[in-house]
Amino acid sequence: MTTTAEQMRAWRGPAILTYGFRPFFLGAALWALLAMVLWVPMLAGALTLPTAFDPVSWHAHEFLFGYVSAVIGGFLLTAVPNWSGRLPVVGWPLAGLVGLWLLGRLAVMFSAGWPPLAIAMLDLAGMATLWGYLAREIILGRNWKNLAVLGILTVFMLGNAVFHYEAAQGGYAAAGVGLRIGLGAGIALIMLIGGRIVPSFTRNWLVKAGLAARPAPMGKFDKLAVLVTLAAIVLWVIAPLQPVTGLLLIACAVAQTARLWRWRGWHTRREPLVWILHLAYGFIPLGALVMGVSALWPDLTGSIAAQHLWMAGAIGTMTVAVMTRATLGHTGQALTAGTGTVLIYAAIVGAVVARFLAGLFAAQAMVFYDLAGLLWCLGFAGYAVVYGPLLLRARAKV
Repeated sequence: MTTTAEQMRAWRGPAILTYGFRPFFLGAALWALLAMVLWVPMLAGALTLPTAFDPVSWHAHEFLFGYVSAVIGGFLLTAVPNWSGRLPVVGWPLAGLVGLWLLGRLAVMFSAGWPPLAIAMLDLAGMATLWGYLAREIILGRNWKNLAVLGILTVFMLGNAVFHYEAAQGGYAAAGVGLRIGLGAGIALIMLIGGRIVPSFTRNWLVKAGLAARPAPMGKFDKLAVLVTLAAIVLWVIAPLQPVTGLLLIACAVAQTARLWRWRGWHTRREPLVWILHLAYGFIPLGALVMGVSALWPDLTGSIAAQHLWMAGAIGTMTVAVMTRATLGHTGQALTAGTGTVLIYAAIVGAVVARFLAGLFAAQAMVFYDLAGLLWCLGFAGYAVVYGPLLLRARAKV
């Protein structure tokens, strides 16, 4: 096969295995839904899973290293062929990658009584294989500019390994270094990839809409904002509650707010498929600001509530934004958000707000927890209902 189209046409199996975004995005959405359906009764003490992790650590791990790893897999398996000019992974090799990801989810869920090292290896196998694929494509395609993505993926895997180590030592891994490393890598990936796609998609829409406004091009200010944010993330991983960390996080919030402002997102308010990208990116400076304030004045806001502005806010919203747009674009649909898509966005953002409020108002915390869980489930169930049929059927021939 010499082209992507020829390779996909040659595949005679299920349509869902014709491109990486199909099984991984659908799997990510269903896992985000199932994990939350399990987590809500676990939080209430009505359900216990046979996992070696404490309930909160399982919940944190399966969002950050379970759900997010599937979205990363779907994104990279779809984007890398465009970056490198080489063929995508199709058919049974793709099914094998999805199988490794599923094996990791099952291993962690049923890890009680099993050797921690074996569980960690099973969980890391899928991402390690994806890392190897990305490294190969970068080298063979001589696509050196994306070595930064490979580096971030390495840090993300390191965070998962440290999370497993902390859990095996009997620590509360949900508040450990491993989670902060993984979350920091996730924010760095949004800065890198989001810094490319948000202004690019915004520019494309503005041109198509006939508007004169344009996002500012990548320049020295953007590089400075990225450096400040990376420094803040590293310091936050090492010493999250120190005053100097708080100050650097606030500086990061200012720099990232200015960067986002330069992209002129308010001009795209007529198209939710574009403005959701700006809103999702906006959770980076918002989360940095609140975490910075939390480090300087701990009594004003809880650090875990603030952390969810990065975890569920920036990462959760951005992944949903990318999943919806990529699914529409790669299945031949119009790049515009319908009512169902807007409701999905509203549910996910509402879940983020409710989860943050749960950390602020202790007396009503369970009400907000339940509301956040319900909205989260509605958002990902909505993705499965609205986008699932597109992922499961072959793209219509033009």
